[in-house]
Amino acid sequence: MGTHSKVVSIDGIKVACSNCSLASLCLPFGLESEDVDRLERIVKRNRPVQRGQILFSPGDHFRSLYVIKTGAVKTFTQTPSGDEHVVGFHLPGEMLGLDAIQDDRHGCFAKALETTAICEVPFDNLEQLSASIPSLQHQLLRLMSKEVSAEANMISLLNNSTAEERLASFLISLSERFRRRGFSATDFFLAMSRQDIGSYLGLALETVSRLFTRFQDQGILQVERKHVRILDMDRLRGLLRHQTPCHTQADKRS
Repeated sequence: MGTHSKVVSIDGIKVACSNCSLASLCLPFGLESEDVDRLERIVKRNRPVQRGQILFSPGDHFRSLYVIKTGAVKTFTQTPSGDEHVVGFHLPGEMLGLDAIQDDRHGCFAKALETTAICEVPFDNLEQLSASIPSLQHQLLRLMSKEVSAEANMISLLNNSTAEERLASFLISLSERFRRRGFSATDFFLAMSRQDIGSYLGLALETVSRLFTRFQDQGILQVERKHVRILDMDRLRGLLRHQTPCHTQADKRS
């Protein structure tokens, strides 16, 4: 099926940060080797999280940042009636918990979408270490800036795009994120459900399903349950009236 089958076993990822395949996407980016060694000593590596397991909940005391090694996590809020509002999907190399630094409490749920391995970084230790390693402090600021930018981009997407553009932009963004991690940019599995995608994009489930069918009928995608193949990236990009920030920034970071 292409390079989407490149799967990393949890049993085989017990490696140091300096040897991690995600080093260019995660905290060690730009650090000197001796500084990476110091960081490794505070990281709790490869904590397994089962599908459906909650990593943290609103109101939980903020203790650690979490880096995804394999798998996927969704973050969401919940209404009093129990309805979910998805605020983000997080893939290998991406960090969770930065939004809790200000209030010292988590403001949303984080749930594993599939069996996931994470690295836990105690924030108190990280904060002390970053005070003596300027490059680490800079990397933390870069990650925080990325969070703010991503939120602004999502607001822009929801306010200025049609339903068709929202799904096209979402697929393009996923494609870029998979490509930067060494996976196929055109052949991948969606860890999230159609319902979750709709919640994230502000669309009804029926709309998301109808758009996937339309894209397939137009020869842009081939869809089989959660397996997606992008057959015509140019036509997918052509569905957008303009380059929205979410994938323009992804292209610049490539």
